[in-house]
Amino acid sequence: MNLARTTATAARVLRQLRHDPRSIALMLLVPVLMLVLLRYVFDGNTGTFNGIGASLLGIFPLITMFLVTSIATLRERTSGTLERLLAMPLAKGDLIAGYALAFGAVAIAQSLLATGTALWALGLDVVGSPWLLLLVALLDALLGTALGLFVSAFASSEFQAVQFMPAVIFPQLLLCGLFAARDTMHPVLEAISDVLPMSYAVDGMNQVLHHTDVTTDFVRDALVVAGCALLVLALGAATLRRRTP
Repeated sequence: MNLARTTATAARVLRQLRHDPRSIALMLLVPVLMLVLLRYVFDGNTGTFNGIGASLLGIFPLITMFLVTSIATLRERTSGTLERLLAMPLAKGDLIAGYALAFGAVAIAQSLLATGTALWALGLDVVGSPWLLLLVALLDALLGTALGLFVSAFASSEFQAVQFMPAVIFPQLLLCGLFAARDTMHPVLEAISDVLPMSYAVDGMNQVLHHTDVTTDFVRDALVVAGCALLVLALGAATLRRRTP
């Protein structure tokens, strides 16, 4: 990998995003709007919002970054841009890292906006540090970016890229502990949930929600989510195709 080529790729992606207001709105505003909607769904029971709001603060960015990244990367390949780029002295690792860097910058803005809205506008009550909440939200958004880059290699159209969402995101959503405690699930499902990164993302949010200090479980959760993001990025670089057949 070459740092100059990676940063040049990231700058190009950010320039393209600047001219795509719909994608910017999807990444920055949709998680905020979903949190606002959730807050007033439980308008008469703020305790319920406090209980699940922190978890969804990490899940919403993951989902939106997954969708936008998978479609944007696929569009590069189907338009022939990716093939032209890789004909230059640009390695697959440079390309994937550049995309991750660009969408990572967007993820920082997204996480700041969503976390700030949840804490100071919607009154989400957390015991731990808001910065830890922001850290987990950012790691979740980066994980969504990595997953989107990875699955884009296996889709031949934008419709197929969206179809990966039920296969990749929905099982994690059901098994992450949001709807039922993982230790109350069937043993097989509990074992599956133990290897899904979203489970650790939700658990990390819950650690901040209930503990004033940084716990060992929080450190474990953050490292697992970050490690999964790096692993999926590496797999994305290995499976990236120059063009769609």
